Amino acid sequence: MNKHKCEWALGHFDAYENYHDQEWGVPCHDDKIHFEFLILESAQAGLSWSTVLKKRAGYQLAFANFEVNQVAQFDESQIATLMINPAIIRNEQKIRAAVNNAQRFLEVQQEFSSFSKYIWSFVGDQPIVGHWATKQDVPATTAESDALSKDLKKRGFKFVGSTTIYAHMQATGLVNDHTTDCYRYQELLR
Repeated sequence: MNKHKCEWALGHFDAYENYHDQEWGVPCHDDKIHFEFLILESAQAGLSWSTVLKKRAGYQLAFANFEVNQVAQFDESQIATLMINPAIIRNEQKIRAAVNNAQRFLEVQQEFSSFSKYIWSFVGDQPIVGHWATKQDVPATTAESDALSKDLKKRGFKFVGSTTIYAHMQATGLVNDHTTDCYRYQELLR
């Protein structure tokens, strides 16, 4: 049986469809996954998600399997190595932002006991459920992503504009933006 999926997930490579089917919109309370998506979504700024997804394994290797404590300690030598690594997006500002954001991430963990606890507070600890008929109906930002982006920037995070943060919220299930005709929409409501 062919299950109906969100329009944006169709016609891509297998990993892209698997991402839609297994990860996108699933409520996440794991700080390691939040850190991974913070790096990946920030790297995406100005690019397509498929570009980043194709380099996900490269990011995993380059960024110490997304171990935030290790990334927070990356020095100039490690940054220089990342700048010539073809397995990731070699944008110096984004690479430096990832290291900076790791340091800020640790500060948030210390203040709130977990990054997850912090980020979920912006949605009242419950996923926001969109009721969108088409991908064109899905917003690029919301009041919640605006507020979270503003707070992250105030805390010193980089590459965390509202659009980037809304993508993070969608990816980690703070928001269920599967279209109402997608089989995952109903599955995630349960």
